[in-house]
Amino acid sequence: MSIWANVAPKATEVRSREDVVIVGSGPAGYTAAMYAARASFSPLVVEGLSPGGLLQGTDVVENFPGYPKGVLGPQLMVDLREHAERFGARFLTRDVDRVELASTKGADHRLWAGDQQIAARAVILAMGASPRTLGVEGERELGGGRGVAYCAVCEAPLYAGRDTIVIGGGDSAMEEALGLARHARSVVLVHRRDEFSASPIMRKRVQGSAKIRVLTPWVVESFVAGSDGKLVAARVRRVPDGTIQELAAEGAFVAIGHTPRSSLVQGSLRTDARGYVTCRPGSRETSVTGVFACGDLVDSRYRQAVTAAASGCEAALDAQRYLETL
Repeated sequence: MSIWANVAPKATEVRSREDVVIVGSGPAGYTAAMYAARASFSPLVVEGLSPGGLLQGTDVVENFPGYPKGVLGPQLMVDLREHAERFGARFLTRDVDRVELASTKGADHRLWAGDQQIAARAVILAMGASPRTLGVEGERELGGGRGVAYCAVCEAPLYAGRDTIVIGGGDSAMEEALGLARHARSVVLVHRRDEFSASPIMRKRVQGSAKIRVLTPWVVESFVAGSDGKLVAARVRRVPDGTIQELAAEGAFVAIGHTPRSSLVQGSLRTDARGYVTCRPGSRETSVTGVFACGDLVDSRYRQAVTAAASGCEAALDAQRYLETL
């Protein structure tokens, strides 16, 4: 329920003036909320219409500290949210539609979420990133623990002794294949070209693995489900002549990059060439004073739940120090 339930404010009316507003959820946003709440700032988390981030669609998470038996991704999000709520964080389950970031220290930043306008002394951005998808038949249907996923580093142990594939040609795809090879029975690395964008050292490591077979130039046409509704094969097509074959696989990992969800603030603060929000050296503060960023929105390298949570902590601590100077 909205914190302003049964109220119909004018679109131009400022409904609240907050110390800290956190845009987004997931491990970064919820951890930032917990730290800001413990610092007695009573943060407002505008968590989006689909709260929880990428882990909301993840099956078992085995590498988040404190869960030695693993935890379902959605349950981990519930736990992190409840932890923040315990200390006084508040939640608005809406998307932020527009922001106006102040250019001077101490001035309010403004955010619009539906018919709500919110003023904030400090803003923490935690919108995350979306994995790029292939857009082929069966990809969406076989996600969410049914065989098609986007982070082998996260889920590799679940595929111990199984046949798997990785799709991609960059360093991330190589890392995924090498990580899987430590657990899976076999790994087929599928790439649409004979040339790879991955660094020479990563290519050499993959080529030196007895468990990894490189298949080029092939593209995935579709993913095939078995009678239990889980992945059993990937149908692939050879680019030059259209030859089709099926690769037996119980796990398929799409590693063709991520897109940061930074469109909301594009043009308002500094981002890199790929759209990731950049922070000042040694800080989670962005190029705009009083605006902080964390999680996959700023991290193109690690993209782990635990590193996202850690950066959420950093953003909240930096926001606290900033507010104490006002």
